[in-house]
Amino acid sequence: MSTISPVTGHYVTLEVDGLEYKVFYLENGTGQPLVCQHTAGCHNHQWRGLLEDDEITADYRVIAYDLPRHGKSDPPENTEWWKEEYRLTADHYANFVIALCDALDLRDPIFMGSSFGGNIALQLALRRPDRFAGVLAVEGADYSPGFYLDWWQHPHANAAQVCASGVWDLMAPQSPDADRWKTWFYYSQGSESFKGDLHFYSVDHDLRDRLGDIDGDQCPVVMLTGEYDYLTTPADSARTAAAIKNGTFIEMPAIGHFPMSENHAVFRKYLLEGLAALRAAKA
Repeated sequence: MSTISPVTGHYVTLEVDGLEYKVFYLENGTGQPLVCQHTAGCHNHQWRGLLEDDEITADYRVIAYDLPRHGKSDPPENTEWWKEEYRLTADHYANFVIALCDALDLRDPIFMGSSFGGNIALQLALRRPDRFAGVLAVEGADYSPGFYLDWWQHPHANAAQVCASGVWDLMAPQSPDADRWKTWFYYSQGSESFKGDLHFYSVDHDLRDRLGDIDGDQCPVVMLTGEYDYLTTPADSARTAAAIKNGTFIEMPAIGHFPMSENHAVFRKYLLEGLAALRAAKA
């Protein structure tokens, strides 16, 4: 028996910081937009479980995009991008997300990102609280130093295998083997972008002195972190949420740094709790 997924894919062209991008995104569902950012060095395949979740897509229009240079989204169109080292910055990253939401004409979207996507969620809450109904920062924190490493792409190493294997022990042992290996496989495809993403994650992102400036009344912040995440620990996320007005922290037992792809069945329970917390904060 064959089954055709209700998920559809599209390209949208947008301009960010004077550069043109053709961005690929997947979507499914109706209702309030829920915009989903994948983790560093990966792509929107991570959100397939959510995109095909009938309960959540009954109330939310789930949109999962590939950041430029990831998955099916190319590097910029109108520049010789290959002559410059890719180093993602908070300014460009935030400008991209805003431009994407504007291009898709999204009204009161919720933004959800994981890992470096969780960190940009905090940046968006700080920079543009007027543009989002709330943010879900998954595996995020105010500061995540120490992971912008040259050896990710050392010429003596197989970069694809190094990047993929480097994320293996960030997943919970309780997560299904098939899903952990899929997450490993996703990372084997993204080695060229991984280091540049980590520049944002560990170098350019630092909100330790800015958390009090986030307007958590206008843009509520909910943070969710798995107990097996040692890059951004539950303590890191709890500390961050506590410093944000109207901030909420939800610890996720029995899951790791890639909750949406390593074990969607477990993650969805915490996600529903997080969405309920955002609704309560806006009530």
